[in-house]
Amino acid sequence: MALRFALRIFAAWLMCLAAASAQVPLPDALPDGALPANNRPLLQLGPGDQLRMDVFGRPEMDSTMYVGDDGTIRVPLAGPVAVNGLSPAQAGQKVEEALKKGQILVDPHVTFTVLVSRSQRVSVMGAVHAPGRYPVESNTTILDLLAQAGGATDKSSSTVYILRPDAAGALQRIPVDLGGGLDSQDGSTPAALQTVRAGDALYVPTAAMFYMAGEVHTTGAMKLDAGMTVLQAIARAGGVTERGSTRRVSIKRKTPQGGYTVISAKPEDKIQPDDVLTVKERLF
Repeated sequence: MALRFALRIFAAWLMCLAAASAQVPLPDALPDGALPANNRPLLQLGPGDQLRMDVFGRPEMDSTMYVGDDGTIRVPLAGPVAVNGLSPAQAGQKVEEALKKGQILVDPHVTFTVLVSRSQRVSVMGAVHAPGRYPVESNTTILDLLAQAGGATDKSSSTVYILRPDAAGALQRIPVDLGGGLDSQDGSTPAALQTVRAGDALYVPTAAMFYMAGEVHTTGAMKLDAGMTVLQAIARAGGVTERGSTRRVSIKRKTPQGGYTVISAKPEDKIQPDDVLTVKERLF
């Protein structure tokens, strides 16, 4: 008797603990560089998808079908069932309900397998070699998408944008910095390996540019990285020539008023978009 009473007290304590945990609010802000949590199914069914339906113990009802333009499938004996936006497991549950409601089966068990997915696609636009719409799976990452699109061009920015509609239908513009590559300082998922979902669009903008002139090995327009210094810019230009000097560098910079100003630059100074760096000859 005492043991039963103790077990009841322990069970009641667990229920209270679970209720208290459920009331803890989720954080409002997401970590930097992270995409918003995906509350939708990882794999959603949509128009054009080809499905295989299996009904446990009733092989005569197994069939292959397509999701129609209206988002429904035609289930034998049960008729049309709306599955647009559902996962295969959710679609199976909905068909089970339809079969029970129509008094066709008492306790059906239905599973769906996606044979061909035509609705799960993401658009890739901007500075990539092959813009277009590409199929995605539940684990497709930003890096996977860029690979499908032929990779980014040499003038692409390291910051890309995920365009994603929110629950109200408004388009979110989510910046993702790929400059860190596959490294992560805090142990979180690297930006390039974050997953996308159907309906997203990946936009790769052209990077800001700067221009090199004077006594460097390579002159002309060059890609500007975030936080790039004068010294780093000279290194990207192949370094100074035998006559050049890293201590005699000028920057021609556009002013807010539309004109230009020329300033004497130090090696650690940061470069801005459209700056024109000129490396001058040594005095001695």
